[in-house]
Amino acid sequence: MNSAVEVVAFLLGFLGWVMVGVALPNRYWKESTLDGSVITTSTIYENLWMSCACDATGIHNCREFPSMLSLSGYIQASRALMITAVVMGSLGLVCSMVGMQCTKVGGDNYLLKGRIASIGGIFFLLQSLCTMVAVSWYAFNITQEFFDPFYPGTKYEIGQGLYIGWSSGVLSLCGGVCLLFSCKMGTEDKIPYAYQPSKGTAYTAAAASQRDASSHYGRNAYV
Repeated sequence: MNSAVEVVAFLLGFLGWVMVGVALPNRYWKESTLDGSVITTSTIYENLWMSCACDATGIHNCREFPSMLSLSGYIQASRALMITAVVMGSLGLVCSMVGMQCTKVGGDNYLLKGRIASIGGIFFLLQSLCTMVAVSWYAFNITQEFFDPFYPGTKYEIGQGLYIGWSSGVLSLCGGVCLLFSCKMGTEDKIPYAYQPSKGTAYTAAAASQRDASSHYGRNAYV
């Protein structure tokens, strides 16, 4: 494996995992728009867990969603996908740390370490997939309600939490791809083999044994 690419891939995956943890509790997944709104003195913003309001004086009031079953299906699915992304990222970090060349876990079996690192790259790709699906699905519903002229409720715009989620998905995707390609390119380079003497060494050893055997006989043995 290429050590430099491997370290870069681990850092990208780690940053993606951290940003998932930042995006998940972020309150600004969607924010009420002023376009066509009569009330402009307060701002409403929501995420996957709660709804908050801020008035002109800067006072924030938040309330958690009372029941999970009463929520829309895309919110429940986004919750599950984001939590799954955190779990996949954690597994990816553990596997990539075990499979890295700079760690001593796994000994000198580079073939095994490469396979473990490849599994870490797959976990990073799964993290990226879950994050991208969650934030894109959430953003799709925001834009669908925004451009619907017959939607009776409050219209929202895309918040900063979704942009953090998209950035996290891109970083995890790059980290997983780099980790997989670095393992694929370097798997055949550092596979430890048992010591096998070359043909020249074998012939040399055979000639040496013949010389040792002939040294036990005197000159009269050839007469």
